[in-house]
Amino acid sequence: MKRLAATVLSILFLALPALFGAVAQAQDQPRLRVDLDQLNPRVVTTTSTSITVTGRVTNVGDRPISKLSVRLQLGARLQSEQQIGDVLAGGKFKDLAATEFVDLEPDKLEAGQSAKLDLEVPLGQSSKLQFPKPGVYPLLVNVNGTPDFGGPERLAAVSLLMPVLGVPGKASASRPPSAPSTSLLWPISNSTVHVVSAPLGGPLTLADERLADELATGGRLDSLVAAARAAEADTKVSSSLCLAIDPDLVATVDGMSRGYQVATGGGPVPGKGAVTAKNWLGQLKALVAGRCVVTLPFADADLTALTKVRAGDATDTALMATALGGAATIKNLLGIQPQDGVLWPGGVLDSQTVEAIGKAGVKTVLTDSRRLQSDSPVSGGVSLEGTGLRAQPIDALVSSALNGSGSTQNGLGAIAFRAGLGGQGEGQERPLLIAPPRHWAATGTELTTFLQRMGDFYAAGLVRSTPLPELLGEGPSGTASVNYDPQDLTAATSGDVTARMSQIDNETLGLSSAMTMDATKRVNPADVIAPVRLAIIRAASTSWRGSNAEIATGNARGDLEAIRSQVTVERPKQTIALASGASPLPAYITNGLPVGVNVRTVLKNNVGLRATEAVPERTVPANGAVNQLLPVEALRAGRFSVDVSLTTPDGTRLGTDARFELTSTEYGAITIIITVTAAGALLLLSSRRIYRRIKDSRADRAGETTPRVTEDAQV
Repeated sequence: MKRLAATVLSILFLALPALFGAVAQAQDQPRLRVDLDQLNPRVVTTTSTSITVTGRVTNVGDRPISKLSVRLQLGARLQSEQQIGDVLAGGKFKDLAATEFVDLEPDKLEAGQSAKLDLEVPLGQSSKLQFPKPGVYPLLVNVNGTPDFGGPERLAAVSLLMPVLGVPGKASASRPPSAPSTSLLWPISNSTVHVVSAPLGGPLTLADERLADELATGGRLDSLVAAARAAEADTKVSSSLCLAIDPDLVATVDGMSRGYQVATGGGPVPGKGAVTAKNWLGQLKALVAGRCVVTLPFADADLTALTKVRAGDATDTALMATALGGAATIKNLLGIQPQDGVLWPGGVLDSQTVEAIGKAGVKTVLTDSRRLQSDSPVSGGVSLEGTGLRAQPIDALVSSALNGSGSTQNGLGAIAFRAGLGGQGEGQERPLLIAPPRHWAATGTELTTFLQRMGDFYAAGLVRSTPLPELLGEGPSGTASVNYDPQDLTAATSGDVTARMSQIDNETLGLSSAMTMDATKRVNPADVIAPVRLAIIRAASTSWRGSNAEIATGNARGDLEAIRSQVTVERPKQTIALASGASPLPAYITNGLPVGVNVRTVLKNNVGLRATEAVPERTVPANGAVNQLLPVEALRAGRFSVDVSLTTPDGTRLGTDARFELTSTEYGAITIIITVTAAGALLLLSSRRIYRRIKDSRADRAGETTPRVTEDAQV
């Protein structure tokens, strides 16, 4: 019994921690999700009468939840960046006021079911929510419920920043002492890499129809353009807005407008968004006319990753120049000249990259304020130490607020805080450059509301509308260096990706070096390999982060293989009979490219056959073919095979190997010499052996006769 008890206790000792761990893990899993459709007002003023919140609550767990209820909770006025950050991170705060819980209908949700959230709270002297004075306050939408086999608890919450310009029912508050000069970047960029291939003279092929969906009415890109066009009626908003455009997106949409293909498992099929692409491009052209425009790197490439792409022993600086040369694409396709030398890069900029972009013609970098390190607080544009570059800081607090859930509302709260509704009420005199996420996915309604409320801020004197060129025209306020932390490096493009990019780049340059312009086609070899070069840059896109090297570089590898596969040796349809041991091997080389290509022919797996002399290089004309006789010699008779392959003069592989099936009935000269020599040696050895046998035989007979004569003599 003691042994049994000890065994049971041991099992319980081991099992209970695992059991409680499983329960704790289950409790950490989200059980409800709150999706807000409407929050009104977005900014509280003296004339505000109520706060309305609508949306849906969904059971995303695996157990039924009952007794659902919701209320609003108001926290104390936020007075520091740390407090703002805690709210954005979903941290708890001490309640200043809270409303009564209101039951949801239905009050019980099975897994996957949803309930409508509709809450209206009056504002004023008798309200449960009292804002003591203007400022920025945390507002929590709190949903409680009781899961099966559990007790009542908070199951979901959404934290929001609520700017309060004036206390409802009271006299208007005075304006902040100083309104910061404010400019707003408006990103028009790809959400991911869509292009699979875009060969010279061939059809544009996209991975899927997601880009067409984003361009369609109500799509992400359509909403960004539509919201900015709607804001043109407010001159202050319009003048402070500067469009940040990805040249890869514009070039891709332009290609779509002329017809494109979509890759599928069964092969490419015609795309359906050509008309949509054409219409959206027209809307974008109308939007940018006479407006401030800055360029993003091509495909929003990680520029630091591009500085690690090697061409032999040196960095391929041409890739960086191409990634930063998108201004020409924007001017050609949209008819607008972007701000000269102004760049909004993504990712981390190390010292090598900063030096490289300066050499590429960039003069001003728009970058996160947290990545600028200086002995004194950065209060505006600064000169980067050791370079001729100017850095204009993007407000990191506002950028953080514009990311994640409730992005537009939290962004408005952070902007109001920066403008003087936080801390001790002081506004910041330094310029305020606002930048939403580069791949902003807010709904059209949210985007329009955000710009409308920015108009309200301008009208109220909270911030001052300032065109970006004017902001950049101010003299630098000091010097700073670029700073980044280990977290930035973790998110950067991996070494495996850059290593594959370097390999593809080397092969591409090797192929390019073998190309020559054809006098009749007049096609520049650089244009033929340009799709591969652009695909290499796309492989460095920040949208690939977290993907493995093979996926990120797959399109570039595919484009390269498609080009060099057009220069190949035709495989004979029948067995080739060599007329003699030294007959040349005929090879038919074709070139489907619009440029001439210098090729070298190589024999592989050629047991039984050898080249008698070096095979000369040949130039295969554009869209043409040549017959090349390979000087070979059969080393044996019979049937055998040999692989014939092509390379460029520097050894870069071309096309695919062609297997030649051969038969030979005669020997070559060397084989005959060897055979005759061997036969002579065999004859000599045989003769020597015969001679020795005869000699030995005679000696034996002589030995047998001599003893008999001796015996007779003795007798």
